This record gives sequence, structure tokens and C-alpha cells, in this order.
Amino acid sequence: VGMGTSLSIPKTEKFSEDGENDQLRYGLSSMQGWRATMEDAHAALLDVDSSTSFFGVYDGHGGKAVAKFCAKYLHQQVLKSEEYIAGDVGTSLQKAFFRMDEMMRGQRGWRELAVLGDKIKGFNGMIEGLIRSPRSSGDNKEQSDDWAFEKGPHSDFDGPTSGSTACVAIIRNNLLFVANAGDSRCVISRNGQAYNLSRDHKPELAIEKERIYKAGGFIHAGRVNGSLNLARAIGDVDFKNNRFLSAEKQVVTANPDINTVDLRDEDEFMVIACDGIWDCLSSQQLVDFVRQELLLKTKLSEVCERVLDRCLAPSLAVGDGCDNMTMILVQFKKPVQTIAPAQEQSPSNEQGASEPNLEGN
Repeated sequence: VGMGTSLSIPKTEKFSEDGENDQLRYGLSSMQGWRATMEDAHAALLDVDSSTSFFGVYDGHGGKAVAKFCAKYLHQQVLKSEEYIAGDVGTSLQKAFFRMDEMMRGQRGWRELAVLGDKIKGFNGMIEGLIRSPRSSGDNKEQSDDWAFEKGPHSDFDGPTSGSTACVAIIRNNLLFVANAGDSRCVISRNGQAYNLSRDHKPELAIEKERIYKAGGFIHAGRVNGSLNLARAIGDVDFKNNRFLSAEKQVVTANPDINTVDLRDEDEFMVIACDGIWDCLSSQQLVDFVRQELLLKTKLSEVCERVLDRCLAPSLAVGDGCDNMTMILVQFKKPVQTIAPAQEQSPSNEQGASEPNLEGN
């Protein structure tokens, strides 16, 4: 029985999965919980090429279609970009985030979102793992932009008013690339110490606030224009319609922070999870909990399931713990082949793994 946007009894059935290759093992689990609908999606692709794995968590708001669209297409756009083929993973990630907004416009975007939003029940980002992404062979070079414009009744569709966070990690040999827009979060455990590899894009952050005001937006009660409690997201076209500003400078932007980390022998595991989990546990609390569970559990998906159960609110009155929850746990196999002593990495934003940034999380 639904109570507004919440259920009277939480849905605790979980979608879980495990996988491994020579370099890492992963487990994941997602659960609808108290929410009336499941708006999270995810992608876990162990071998997108011979040396690369891809993981993403997408937390939808205002509907599930944008999160599912990202789970289906974002990694494909990364893999087919010229930058990725040339080895520039960071730029290929940034372009793929912006590309999602472009692809969701027009007749074709409208049609795809309509299908993902309603008709495919039980669709999950994982299905995409079974559909081989086009390899970057010569015959695919022309395909870097094969999302053709279509004429039709929705050709002038600007894109979805709903949106999604995106927190994505690519592991290639001993490098970890993290791209994030929104408040899903990626954390690494280095000798048991939690390090945030992404920053939660809340409207109150100085850099977000400045962009919002410059673009003509406002913040009320911690929400952009009084409605969205995120400063960056994919979708949310209503916040991106200033014709005089680039995509990076809109009130809400899909522009991701990108962090690059040299993996070291002391790196134990990485977690990507939506804010439904971080509302309940700090980064360090989650790392401590996972380390404890790893001593007892062999399957990583079971560790994830225990986290979801731990975070689930006993009743709606509690507040935190009533959101959809999705968590991906990636364990690095020993030894990570280190190329020379790993330098202190200089990430491309202020919040690197080389210094903990755990306050307030």
C-alpha cells in the first residue's frame, strides 16, 4: 500500500550480483526500500576491454528513466570516444556525461526515455553487461556519433525534467579514474582509512553556489531554485536552459569532477554507493563495517546486502534510511602491479585520496 511517495512496508527484496577477473572481484546489491518506486540504476562491466573494468551508480530523481538511460549508454559513450581510444580516460568520461544530456533530446531521446521509464519492468543496468559494447576497431571509427537526429512529433523535446546522479569508476591496470556528478559517492579503503574519491555536489558548496547564482539561479532551504537538493546531475533540463551559457556554467550542470588515483598495494577495496547509504553511514563508518564483514563473508554481494539492511530505517518516522539504496563493492586482488613507487597522486580536483576529506560525511 502506498503512502504518498512511500510504502507502508518497505520492499526489501534485493538485486545482487558478483563477478571477478584476474585483477579484482566485485559484488553489488540494490534495494527499493521504503520508496514507492525504484529510481536507482547501475552498471558493472568487468571487462570492457582487456585491461579495463567499469562500474557506475546512477541515482534517479523525479523518475527512473534518466538513471536507466545512463546505465545503458554512458559506458558505451566512454568506450567509443576518440579520447578513450587515445588513452585519455578522464576526458572521455567528462564528454560522456555531457553526451547523455545531448542524447536525451529530440525524438529519439524522447522515445528511448519513454521506453525506459515505463514499459520495461525489471530493467536493470546489469542487462547491458550482456550486450557487447562496440569494440573500438577501425570500422567503428565513424560510429563515434551514431545517435542520429530523428524527425517526429517530439523533435523539439529539450530533454527530461527528471534527472540522475552519476558516480562512475574505471579501473585500468593500476589506475583508478573516478567521475562524479551529484551526491552518490566513491570511497576507497587504504589500510583501513577511508578516502573520498568524489565530492557530494550539494548546493551549499562554495563552488556550486557561485555557479548557481551566476547562472541566475537561487538556493532556498538547501535546494536549487527551491526544488533540487543537488547542484550537479544528468537530465534536469529545466535547470539548463540558459541559452547564453555553456553546459558547464548552467544552474545545474552534468560536468563531473574527475579524480585519478594510482592504486597501491595497501588499497583494499572501493565502494560506490548512492546517498541513501551515505545518509546513514559516514565514509569511515562504511569502510569499518565492510572490513568487519569481509572477515566473515565470502561473497561481496552479501556484504553489500548487509550494508543495505543496516541502513534501512525501521520506520518512516526515522527519516534517514528510507531512500532507494544501491552499493557496488570492488575488492582489489593482491598484488596490484605497481609501476615504480606510487607517487602521491595529484587529482584533478581538490579532494584527492592523498588526504582524507571526511568531515561532515
